[in-house]
Amino acid sequence: MKIQAAVLYEPKTPFVIEELTLQEPRDGEVLVKVAACGVCHSDYHLVAGTTQHPMPVVCGHEGAGVVEAVGAGVTRVRPGDHVTLSWSPDCGECFYCRHGQPNLCDTFTGPIWAGTMLDGTPRLYRGKDPVYHYCGLATFADHVVVSQQSCIPIAQNVPLKVASLVGCAVATGVGAVMYTAGVRPGESVVVLGCGGVGLNMLQGAMLCGANPIIAVDVNEAKMQLARQFGATHTLYSDEHLIEAVRDLTGGRGADHAFEAVGIPKLQELALEVARPGGTIVLAGLSPMGSATNLPGAIITRQEKTIKGSYYGSVNPSRDFPMLLDLYMAGKLKLDELVSREYPLSQINQAYDAMLGGEVARGVIVF
Repeated sequence: MKIQAAVLYEPKTPFVIEELTLQEPRDGEVLVKVAACGVCHSDYHLVAGTTQHPMPVVCGHEGAGVVEAVGAGVTRVRPGDHVTLSWSPDCGECFYCRHGQPNLCDTFTGPIWAGTMLDGTPRLYRGKDPVYHYCGLATFADHVVVSQQSCIPIAQNVPLKVASLVGCAVATGVGAVMYTAGVRPGESVVVLGCGGVGLNMLQGAMLCGANPIIAVDVNEAKMQLARQFGATHTLYSDEHLIEAVRDLTGGRGADHAFEAVGIPKLQELALEVARPGGTIVLAGLSPMGSATNLPGAIITRQEKTIKGSYYGSVNPSRDFPMLLDLYMAGKLKLDELVSREYPLSQINQAYDAMLGGEVARGVIVF
């Protein structure tokens, strides 16, 4: 079938809206009509060249839509189902899945980074030339073919526009607090960076009963959003930050420090604002090849724990419906995350707004 998609041909160039051919779903695959997809900074790493990936590529790794057709052997969904999409499908059989870490499933890791489906081939073509899928989803298109393991069925009364955000920003942020760090009531939290992931870390901290919840950024508009999403205090990232955090945490530093951007200097700052015995969670996606200076003497003498958080340590099949249940119950802010809506034709403008710090989250709506 013919579809409209935003194609990236090489780093440091804009997305190009083109007509592509999307092949029918094969064994274990699902055709989904995309209703909405989030505009996330992780896709922009391909544009900037800080993440390496086969090109040309259709980016997009947040999305929700309606199942239109299924291939042989699909049991998870059927046509007409509403789904939100996971960019970290899990096989249920590998070492990591069997040990409770489906977000690290190694069955899908190779094909996803190769930009293909599980059988090693793409479903997207421009004429006879292959076009690759980012994160196994490629949601910057009006239709996608994905693995059935990427499809998480959701209730039909959940707005697909907000459901699209659960698949990355919400799961990553809330999950990092709930699951990677395991924040407990009354513990103090600092979040460095108040973009889409950081705002959801604040929400996660609020759900866990943390206090105080300290948001750090350099953008006043982000500070205002941070208060809306659960921050009890907002601080600018400047030379007084460490002292200010300690003033709010009994002179010690925070029990948990979260870095949501992927900037090495902020990761190092997270180590400094955490108290002795505290936990530092790195959830921001750093450029490939970058390095962070986390001094071993301090880590050892102060017993600080550093954790990476990939996809918020979530189990998508379990946690996506739970997060949407919280939203429907009025306990999780998702409508408020959507600052602007765009047609696919304005995807480059959507990224300009994101890079300028103008939005909590932009959403492409089909």
